[in-house]
Amino acid sequence: MAVADVLKLIQENDIKFVDLRFTDTRGKEQHTTVPSHVVDEAWFEHGHAFDGSSIAGWKGIQASDMLLMPDASTAKIDPFYDEPTVFITCDVVEPADGKGYDRDPRSIAKRAEAYLKTTGLGDTAFFGPEPEFFIFDGITWNVDMSGCFVKIKLDEAPWASAIDMEGGNPGHRPAVKGGYVPVAPVDSAQDIRATMVQILEELGIPVEVFHHEVAIGQNEIGTKFSTLVQRADWTQILKYVVHNVAHQYGKTATFMPKPIVGDNGSGMHVHQSIWKDGKNTFAGNAYAGLSETALYYIGGIIKHAKALNAITNPGTNSYKRLVPHYEAPVKLAYSARNRSASIRIPHVASDKGRRIEARFPDPLANPYLCFSALLMAGLDGIQNKIHPGDPADKNLYDLPPEEDKLIPTVCASLEEALTALDADREFLTRGGVFSNDFIDAYIDLKMGEVNRLRMTTHPAEFDMYYSL
Repeated sequence: MAVADVLKLIQENDIKFVDLRFTDTRGKEQHTTVPSHVVDEAWFEHGHAFDGSSIAGWKGIQASDMLLMPDASTAKIDPFYDEPTVFITCDVVEPADGKGYDRDPRSIAKRAEAYLKTTGLGDTAFFGPEPEFFIFDGITWNVDMSGCFVKIKLDEAPWASAIDMEGGNPGHRPAVKGGYVPVAPVDSAQDIRATMVQILEELGIPVEVFHHEVAIGQNEIGTKFSTLVQRADWTQILKYVVHNVAHQYGKTATFMPKPIVGDNGSGMHVHQSIWKDGKNTFAGNAYAGLSETALYYIGGIIKHAKALNAITNPGTNSYKRLVPHYEAPVKLAYSARNRSASIRIPHVASDKGRRIEARFPDPLANPYLCFSALLMAGLDGIQNKIHPGDPADKNLYDLPPEEDKLIPTVCASLEEALTALDADREFLTRGGVFSNDFIDAYIDLKMGEVNRLRMTTHPAEFDMYYSL
């Protein structure tokens, strides 16, 4: 959609407001809104000024002036606001030089796409994320000097079987780890997912599949792959739709990786491939239909996996998912069709579909940063011919101890991941994609989360230590 098309869209649909959206470092969309009458061709050219100092991890007040540059191609009519509103995804730009802000995630993603082209290894990187999410009937929590707690309300949970509900307890609900694709009434979320899917498709995001996932209250909507920046844009829209449809149904949705103790967590498996001159460079005969290029790409991801964890698994909660026995891909290995490995090669029918799937990322990840970091690690693997070794054909969840200790793992905590990122960052800074200034600011921001949790007394500690 060109600028003229957006202006036409506003006029023909009697649009009252234009919502400007951008993504902060943590991956949360932010917005500011203008009346539609101020929007013209000059407005698109000059952008909209705003204060960047109030965004966590961004500039201080002494250098806070920023510009939001709307990307006309992303304009869509918002499906949730009462007043007719068009929302547009924006880049954050430095007013002094007109360049993308060093800490703007979408600008980083654009630099990653540009860097790929300069390497000569490809001209397009395709990404296909699979973010899982939970839908709850309600949730309460509190953290203060008197103590802390969290309580999840979920009628389909096993603990609800003993509750006397108004109208009677339906009794049909999935068991722990038993939620994968049962029909209704055990799957209680079909209608809400269908509403989400209808809205996504109305917004131009093609949906390929949707279903209940393994954990109680857990769901997945699979959407089509696309180029790095567009696919990150779509992921932000998917999150927006999931949150708001759940809200309209009187429920609440979360992309936290591990909100429920003792059941599976939510991942965001990321499918990836690199194309050049209309051909898939990952197709070949080296292993399971993959080329040597694809294997080197895998080698780069495995080599830098611990540093990547700081970006692909960016919360303290992420590492409550990355533990054994809950189908989490903690082992840094690759294999065809083996879902216990952190890198899987999906079975496909044609060379066009050849790709690799990184299984350790989770949906807390900022998609712009996540996809960019994975691409940079993979490119380093190709450039330096980093072979990933032999594939893992065994079930890595159930190895004998002597074999288990030989296979490297992802990080066990956010602090470990941030330390790894601090030490292993050069591959990210090539071509000016990520800057050292951004990485320093990112580590500082995330260490704040580490320290907050470290200093907060946990209810489990009372269970372990109160009577000693």
